[in-house]
Amino acid sequence: MIPGPTPVVDSIRTEMGRDTIAFGDPDFVKDYKEVIDDLQSLFSCDGKTFVVAGTGTLAMETAIANSLQKGDKMLLVSNGFFGDRFIQIAERKGIKVELLQAEWGDAVTPVQIGKKLDEGGFKAVTVTHVDTSTGVIAPVKEIGEVVSKYDDVLYIVDGVCSVGGEAVDLKNCHINVLFTGSQKAFGVAPGLFMLWADEKALARRKSLGTIPEYYCDYENWIPIMDDPSKYFATPAVNLVWALKESVRIMKEEGMDARYARHIRTAKAMQKAFEAIGFTILAKEEVRAHTLSNLLYPAGIDDAAYRTELAKQGVQAAGGVGKYAGRMLRIGHMGNIDLHTCTATISAMERALRALGQDLQPGSGTGAFAKEWDAQ
Repeated sequence: MIPGPTPVVDSIRTEMGRDTIAFGDPDFVKDYKEVIDDLQSLFSCDGKTFVVAGTGTLAMETAIANSLQKGDKMLLVSNGFFGDRFIQIAERKGIKVELLQAEWGDAVTPVQIGKKLDEGGFKAVTVTHVDTSTGVIAPVKEIGEVVSKYDDVLYIVDGVCSVGGEAVDLKNCHINVLFTGSQKAFGVAPGLFMLWADEKALARRKSLGTIPEYYCDYENWIPIMDDPSKYFATPAVNLVWALKESVRIMKEEGMDARYARHIRTAKAMQKAFEAIGFTILAKEEVRAHTLSNLLYPAGIDDAAYRTELAKQGVQAAGGVGKYAGRMLRIGHMGNIDLHTCTATISAMERALRALGQDLQPGSGTGAFAKEWDAQ
């Protein structure tokens, strides 16, 4: 139940377990192209979609490398630990970074961003849609409406913990570059990143000329995304098959229904967490639907609790940054089902009681069921 990698359902796992074939095999080439085209359509991209072996951090670097050059100025909108990672990536390229940061548990507003952009000189704005360190969701559509008013500014969105679980696409949210990883809301094992770049982002890349980066240069990957029978670097064959099955599941469920399910699940889980004594870090109006970041009840030690929780059959993540040792992070995204949710709540109750908390059995699962039925 950590916020990535998320549980992998049987049909996706089966695809990962297929006999590996040559990346030039016509059947694989067809499958790879189908995945690229489906993702292009699902997330309303008028430019190029990239499906490449690598992590979300490599996707971050790819987005920066193809959008900015040494001496450019970037506005980093940070709602937590992972937003700050952009700083190190940008500064290594000699990019000037100005930071607009929210208190952990809150989000930077579109108005604040607009005021900052009015100062001029910015070439890009980066925003983390859902920061896994805080469980905060940024209002990416509203921010996009603001950024779109500035012709020379690219809007780059880190969707690692959101795409496939939170409502987002390039067209409706005015996003120029969006990226994610396979291991979060797509419910695939780690190892792939997906990145969407619209026509404005591709034009920016052209304007940069030759860039220092090689592997993550759009120009090296575009021919392969157009025709996967060509070669640049070896694709992760079995993960592409797994992603194809993940996308099939998404299409079958329907994206609107998938987003609604994530909202319903998050609200029920969060009611249950509060019912058993946890406090949710994120303010209610900016709570993500893909994970929850929980502050412990008084007297509960993080290491002892997570050890006991693991004995009860649930693995959860600890806090990062200033909340290390003070927070429990629970993912509830992707292809997670009701059985897994209620089993998790029940295990959390048992672990609390094992550590001496005076807790009525069933208080969490009851709160979950009540909220689920009320929606």
